[in-house]
Amino acid sequence: MALFVVITLFAPLLLAAAVVVDLALWLLRRKPWMAVRLVVMLWCFLLGELRGLAVLAAIWIRSGGRDSRRRRVRVYRLRQTWAAGHLGAIQRLFGLRFEIEGLAEVAPGPVVILMRHASIIDNAMPDAVVGRAHDLGLRFVLKREMRMLPTADIGGGWVPTSFVHRASGDTDRELAQLRRLALDLDADEGVLIYPEGTRSTPAKLARAQQVIRERQPEIAPLADKLRHVLPPRLGGPLTLLDAARGTDVVFCGHVGLDGFERIADIWAGGLVGTTVRVKFWRHPAAEVPVDRDELIAWLYAQWQILDDWIGGADESQAVASEARP
Repeated sequence: MALFVVITLFAPLLLAAAVVVDLALWLLRRKPWMAVRLVVMLWCFLLGELRGLAVLAAIWIRSGGRDSRRRRVRVYRLRQTWAAGHLGAIQRLFGLRFEIEGLAEVAPGPVVILMRHASIIDNAMPDAVVGRAHDLGLRFVLKREMRMLPTADIGGGWVPTSFVHRASGDTDRELAQLRRLALDLDADEGVLIYPEGTRSTPAKLARAQQVIRERQPEIAPLADKLRHVLPPRLGGPLTLLDAARGTDVVFCGHVGLDGFERIADIWAGGLVGTTVRVKFWRHPAAEVPVDRDELIAWLYAQWQILDDWIGGADESQAVASEARP
C-alpha cells in the first residue's frame, strides 16, 4: 500500500524520467519504449494487489471468517479476475496477441491440468484463461515464493493450495499435501501443476537431462528426446494422477513467452508485439494407466507431443516474423 502511494505521488516524475530514457534508447538503437511500460506495469500490479486484498477482506466479512463452499467459490472467482487483470494489463501494455486452441476441451470438470512453465507471465494464464472461460475453480501446486504476493498468499489459504517448499527435505510430507489437493474435486473444480517444477531454459534442460542420466538411467532415453521443455519431475505429477483416479487429464502448452524469466528479460524489449499461442489436449480418465511404469511412459509420451508442438509452433512464428515487412 505504501509503495502504491509513493508510485502514484511520484508518477509524473517517474514517467518523465522514463520518457527521457526511452527516447534516448530509441534514438540510439530503436529500442521499444520499455521504461514507460514498466512504470505503468508496476502501478497496475500494485493496484491489482490492493484490489485483491480489498475483495478478500469483503469475502472474509461476508463469510464471518468461516470456511464454506460459498467462500471458496468467491475466492476462486476473485482469483480469476485478479489474474485476468494482471494479464490484461501486460497484454495491453506490450501489445500481446493470444491464439488459443482447444480451450473448450478443458470443461467440464473435474480435471487435472499439467501445464508447461516458461515465464513469470504464464503464472496468470490458468485462472485468467481457463478459470475465467469455464468458471473453473483451480487448486494449485505452487512454489512457496508465490506467497510473497498477498492475494495469492491469503486467498491460497482459503482454497486448497499446495505451496511447495522445494528445499524442505521432507518429500513425503510435500507429496501427502499434493495428494490431498486431488481429493473430493467437484464438477466445477480442477487441480493444476507445472510438472517441470521451474521455468524452462536451454541450460536447465541440459542440466536436467544430465541428472536423469546419472540418477534415473531407465528414463534417460525419454528425457533426452526433449528439446523445448524440461523433463517432468515425477513426484508431484504421479502423486496427483494416482490420487485423482477417474479424473480426465488436460495438458497445456504455449509458445511466445519463452525466455522472460525476470524483469530484466522484459526490459530487453522482445516481449513487445509477441503472439502467444496456447493449446490444450484432453485425455479421458480411461486412457491414464494404473501401473507406475506405464504411467511414467504415458506421461513422457504426452510431454513429447507437447515438446514437438512447441518446436513446430516456434518454427511457424519464426517464419511469420521473417515475412513481416
